[in-house]
Amino acid sequence: MFASSFASWLSRRNVHFAWIMAAITFLTMLTSSAALGLPGVLLKPLSAEYGWSTEQISSALALRFLLYGLLGPFAAIFINRYGLRAVMSTALTLLAAGMLLAVEMTTFWHLVALWGIMLGVASGLTALVLGTIITNRWFETHRGLVIGTLTASIATGQLAFLPLAAWLVDNYGWRSSIFPIAGLTLIVALLAFCLVRNRPEDIGQRPYGASATATGNAGAGGASPAASTAQPSLSLLDPIRVLFAVRGNLTFWILAGTFFICGLSTSGLIQTHFIALCGDFGLSAVPAASVLAMMGAFDFFGTIFSGWLSDRYDNRKLLFWYYGLRGLSLFWLPHSEFTFYGLTFFAAFYGLDWIATVPPTVKLATAAFGKEQAGMLFGWIFAAHQLGAAAAAYGAGLTRTLLLTYTPAVYGAGAACVVAALIILAVRRTPAPSGALR
Repeated sequence: MFASSFASWLSRRNVHFAWIMAAITFLTMLTSSAALGLPGVLLKPLSAEYGWSTEQISSALALRFLLYGLLGPFAAIFINRYGLRAVMSTALTLLAAGMLLAVEMTTFWHLVALWGIMLGVASGLTALVLGTIITNRWFETHRGLVIGTLTASIATGQLAFLPLAAWLVDNYGWRSSIFPIAGLTLIVALLAFCLVRNRPEDIGQRPYGASATATGNAGAGGASPAASTAQPSLSLLDPIRVLFAVRGNLTFWILAGTFFICGLSTSGLIQTHFIALCGDFGLSAVPAASVLAMMGAFDFFGTIFSGWLSDRYDNRKLLFWYYGLRGLSLFWLPHSEFTFYGLTFFAAFYGLDWIATVPPTVKLATAAFGKEQAGMLFGWIFAAHQLGAAAAAYGAGLTRTLLLTYTPAVYGAGAACVVAALIILAVRRTPAPSGALR
């Protein structure tokens, strides 16, 4: 097997294959999030060509967020049943197909089917749950740093491609902006098919950082005898059962509620509507997309740093500051006058905090519910995030259609962040024993 041979070659050079898994997962999450972020550049071009209102287009994009989130808890089932390689390569191929087929769409239901349903389902299979599973399976140490890095790929993918996409739209039409992301997605799908494996044991290794006594004697380079542990079969009802088991758990509902606000104030509002919002103030698509890319750059480092902090400090207090500062930045946005300096200040302040909430939230969920249940339960927490994103994507579009301004939606998101900052402190300081579902 190519993956096993490559892992052995890396092992002789003191490089653990877990880092290859993390790199492919990073690219998978980056390209899928880039595909999700692209429609934000296309709100005005699609409206101009087809005559669809902002509310109509936003409803299709809200469906995408909804499916993206709701599929998360079940992604763990598909991964358990069909394996990481099959799920990742299939999802990426479906994602590329949904993007490419949109070049020929002519009616509104095509937009709903391709960018609402296909993108929602495909991206849901490669959402944050994937990063959580990879981190827990392949890493025994540095989990906060790894999940922070993987999480950073989401905002980076959503935002880094946008200036190029906006330039292509301005110069060659909106269809041309689809091809770079679709092509990169197919390349990553091929990498996933060739290299991804379910667990370290499948290639004769231990998780990165695991002690030799945990899995038996190992040879040089950290390899251990290949002995893939049989996993219990999961059914599609298991996510429902797990959700039912934590129905009375305050920690779960606080994490889900604050993550709802996280999605509302990031993906749903800023990712989807920021370029159109800037257009209302006379800023064209290319510089507006460049501001979003600047946010992505700041977020990349901010989220990785957040992962490092989450390994060392009280995650409740980190989330208090993250949500509070995000709320303040959103209150500032309408007063930035949308000048270069005003938006640069917003991009730096807001960008550092874009998805910095994820590593502490994952750590709190893992500590409260145990490593084995964390993936599925975080899937539900992430579903709440995407429900918030869907609510903001549609709600902000409706606000713009009815009131001809996004300002009330921006203020509302800022106020919600302040609420999240306060309620996160209600999470128990000392979590329940690992694996306890109450």
